[in-house]
Amino acid sequence: MSFPDNSFDAVYAIEATVHAPKLEGVYGEIFRVLKPGGVFGVYEWLMTDNYDNDNVEHRQIRLDIELGNGISNMVPISEGISAMKNVGFEMLNHEDLADRPDPMPWYWPIAGEMRYMQSYMDLFTVMRMTHWGRRVMHNVTGLLEFVGIAPKGTKKTADALATGADGLVAGAKLKLFTPMYLMVGRKPA
Repeated sequence: MSFPDNSFDAVYAIEATVHAPKLEGVYGEIFRVLKPGGVFGVYEWLMTDNYDNDNVEHRQIRLDIELGNGISNMVPISEGISAMKNVGFEMLNHEDLADRPDPMPWYWPIAGEMRYMQSYMDLFTVMRMTHWGRRVMHNVTGLLEFVGIAPKGTKKTADALATGADGLVAGAKLKLFTPMYLMVGRKPA
C-alpha cells in the first residue's frame, strides 16, 4: 500500500482480503500502516476446521467457491489466525459468526429453496436461484450474448457465478466454509 508506516488508528476489511494471494502478505501491509496500539478488524472468508483437502468433495466445493468468487486460494480458519499472529497482531477476538443461532441461514438468498421465503417479496430472489430459474436465465443470457446485446463472455461469467453460488451453499450446509469469520487484532503499542 502506498501509505507511510504508522498512518492509521484502525483498519477494517469486509470480505475483501480473501482475494489477496496470501493473507499474511495483506495482513502484513495492514500491520505496517497501523499506528502502535491500532486495531484491525476483518470479516474473512475461510474454510472451517471440518474442511479436509484430501476429501475430493470438499476440495471441489472449495474450488467452486474460488472460481465463482475470484479467490486465488482460500485457507482454513487456523491459517487465517496464524497469518494475523505471524505478522505481529495480538488477537483480541476471533469467532465464526455463521455459527451463531439464526432462524435463517446466511445462504438462503442463493440456495433457491422455497422454504426460505419469508414473504412474497422474496419470491423473485428465491425463484431466480432455483435450478429451473437458473436454466432460464442461462438461456436468456446466451441469447442476449448471441444477438450482441450482452458482451461476449457474459454467459461464461454467469455460469462461473452459478458454480460459485452452488459451492457456497454446499460448503455452508456441510459446515466446510464460512463467509463471516471475524478476527480483531491489535498492533502492540
